[in-house]
Amino acid sequence: MIKQITSLTNQTIKDIRALHMRKEREATGQFLSEGLKIIIDALDLGFAPQILVYGPKSDNGTDYHPLLKRAIDETIKAKGEVLEVTREILEKISRKDNPQMVIAVFAQVNRTLEDIDPQTNDVWVALEQVRDPGNLGTIIRTADAAGIGGVILIGDCVDPFSVETVRATMGSVFALPIVRCTREQFVADRKRWTGSVVGTLLTATHNHRTAPYVRPTLLLMGTEQSGLTPEIAAVCDTHVKIPMKGRADSLNLSVATGIMIYAAAGL
Repeated sequence: MIKQITSLTNQTIKDIRALHMRKEREATGQFLSEGLKIIIDALDLGFAPQILVYGPKSDNGTDYHPLLKRAIDETIKAKGEVLEVTREILEKISRKDNPQMVIAVFAQVNRTLEDIDPQTNDVWVALEQVRDPGNLGTIIRTADAAGIGGVILIGDCVDPFSVETVRATMGSVFALPIVRCTREQFVADRKRWTGSVVGTLLTATHNHRTAPYVRPTLLLMGTEQSGLTPEIAAVCDTHVKIPMKGRADSLNLSVATGIMIYAAAGL
């Protein structure tokens, strides 16, 4: 039930390593997740690994950590593969000199705009052209912490299933729906949002705290460099801005989105 692999030329190991590339993730519908905590979070939410990879037992021969044993058992139960590998292989898979001792391959869950019902939550967030995986991962984690409905990615965005993004979510990638769509698809879907659609804009007059947030609220956030495109800004009911009192004239996207999420959610 558990395979022991010591060769870097093993085809399964090569396939797992290839998931660092976006084109391979898109071709296979799989992605990598590193670390036992994230894997246990996935199991708690009903997602079992398709492949579980872990390092050898310690030299003192002690038993596996109970959570690792759970991950092994649930992967086998879900008919996934379980691989015990060398530290060298773990380093090659993770591309780090100090890798996590447990790595998993999961199936992506790709949702469309039609899959989500705006009425199921008071607040949702949509990001246009977000490019930084750390920002996206942090926003997904913040959205999960605030209990909002989900995250919509508009246009050419970073892959939500990249290793860097998944790591930054700290397991929240499994907790809420993530939707990818084009601008045209989003604009066409706009009519389903019967609450308020609120976008951030430098020229806005509404303060983010006092804006009229009508449920369900959809927050629209653009890039740090140029903000929302005119096409997406035009579909908003209200534009708001976060006041800057100090020398800095802008905020990191994940920080600004977190502020907007908590304001809209009334937290």
